[in-house]
Amino acid sequence: MVSPRLASRTWSIEGMVDVVTARRCGLKTALSLGFSTPEATKIAVVISELGRNILLYAERGLITVSPHSDTLPYIEIIAQDHGPGIEDVERVLAGGYTTSGGLGKGVSGSRRLMDEFEIETAVGEGTKIRAVKRLYRRR
Repeated sequence: MVSPRLASRTWSIEGMVDVVTARRCGLKTALSLGFSTPEATKIAVVISELGRNILLYAERGLITVSPHSDTLPYIEIIAQDHGPGIEDVERVLAGGYTTSGGLGKGVSGSRRLMDEFEIETAVGEGTKIRAVKRLYRRR
């Protein structure tokens, strides 16, 4: 069972301060669950990238970080918004495609850092991204 300090948390993302807060708390949660510093940092990077995309494309949204202490502990990140949606998911996941003038590596890079990565999107309705990082224990 997850201790109270490791309960799911949801942040309303409306500015960079919210992204930084979610990132910092996600990092602390990952470390508390037993992730190494490099793996916890990957989780924090994904939270940052998804939060920045919320601000860039939808202006506001939510990020939820949920720790799970099952047999194989993991962290689940849900980022959702009611923005414009993603017209070409495959192109975005391939990397290098952007409509904002950036490098186009945020979503594709986040996908590579996580163990599971799912996108639900509808043009004109918004996007929901679910990302999972598992804690693999050394033997």
